[in-house]
Amino acid sequence: MNAKRVLVTGARGFIGRHCLPALARRGFEVHAVTSSTVAGPGDARWHTADLLSPAATRALVATVRPTHALHLAWIATPGQYATALDNLRWAEAGPCLMEALIEFGTARVVATGSCAEYDWNHGVCDEQTTPLVPGTLYAAAKHAWHFAFDAMARSTLSAAWARIFLLYGPGEHPTRIVPSVIQPLLRGQPAQLSAGTQVRDLLYVKDVADALAALLDSPVAGPVNIGSGRGIAIRDLALHIARQLGRPDLLNFGEPASEPARLVASTRRLSHEVGWQPKYDLAAGLSESIAWWRRPS
Repeated sequence: MNAKRVLVTGARGFIGRHCLPALARRGFEVHAVTSSTVAGPGDARWHTADLLSPAATRALVATVRPTHALHLAWIATPGQYATALDNLRWAEAGPCLMEALIEFGTARVVATGSCAEYDWNHGVCDEQTTPLVPGTLYAAAKHAWHFAFDAMARSTLSAAWARIFLLYGPGEHPTRIVPSVIQPLLRGQPAQLSAGTQVRDLLYVKDVADALAALLDSPVAGPVNIGSGRGIAIRDLALHIARQLGRPDLLNFGEPASEPARLVASTRRLSHEVGWQPKYDLAAGLSESIAWWRRPS
């Protein structure tokens, strides 16, 4: 039996599916959980369980007996997740999972929060100094779960809270910013955007997964931002995509969006304490994303 045995929740999701090979590369025996009856990719041993059921959760942990856990499972459907009552169900399910992990001797847990927990009016978000002002039910539920997670982990196991910033990559929801530009341009149609002056921190999904694996495989505790540490204006992001596709003429920029001007992660803890750096630059990440949307249906 492998000395490093990890249980991954949300393993079929946008981030989770990329975490499985990243963890395997680090020598983990990977156990992934799904609510589906269909197993996922072969980078893991798959288990079927309803994580919203405390009994099913405890039975799962008792079977796997993980040394590590990466908890990604949560509602994340664009257009729904911000206000969905399922946020409350996942916030309630988290402590049940933690209780089982503690009972069966798990040594290290990373759970995932969100940049939505921060006050976005501060521009650059630092784990220690930026105020936490969750503005949606999703952010508030994540924030409440973080308090419970931190309290339960204290003096029982090693734990880190990964605050994930904005991301993109193959397989993401078609309404998100990168595919919302790629898709019309591939069809030869205009892409309608705001003025695009808002600056955002975007990290390629494979890098997000690799950063989470590195964090889990480290002793670093507490909140850690998962981002690039660099901001890019949405206008410039759209131009990068359009130039790769040879269609900058199809970008239609409109009025400024009524959004905070800047949202960028401070990655001091991720780079200096975890010792992690991105492997993909923007051009490479966008190239893989475009290739994925070009594939036959």
